Amino acid sequence: MDRTKIIESVVADQLKDKKDVPNLRIGDTVDVHYKIIEGDKERIQVFQGVLIAHTGRGIHEMVTVRRIVANEGVERMFPLHSPRMAKIEVIRRSDARRAKLYYLRDRFGKARRLRDQRRGLKHTEA
Repeated sequence: MDRTKIIESVVADQLKDKKDVPNLRIGDTVDVHYKIIEGDKERIQVFQGVLIAHTGRGIHEMVTVRRIVANEGVERMFPLHSPRMAKIEVIRRSDARRAKLYYLRDRFGKARRLRDQRRGLKHTEA
């Protein structure tokens, strides 16, 4: 058996189902439920923010979520197929004309907001 086929078969067992990972788009406001392990205790922490980047594919697929805490921007990268990822919920859909929303790092106040998809451009569901 080929080396790449062996790797693909091992990785296929670790991928999450499509029903566990919702259809995520750049600009969406999401709730990321992530398991935090502190000593022998385990809890779930929710990180709510705007999805500004989506990178990788397969087992290496990651999303970058940005939120504002005490007037300071905080970004976290989450691996989508990690066993620590409890679930992801899409709270709000927004329109984005770019693949990466890194320009939001320089914005303040109302300029930081994204246009709601219901009021803006309509995307076709694929």
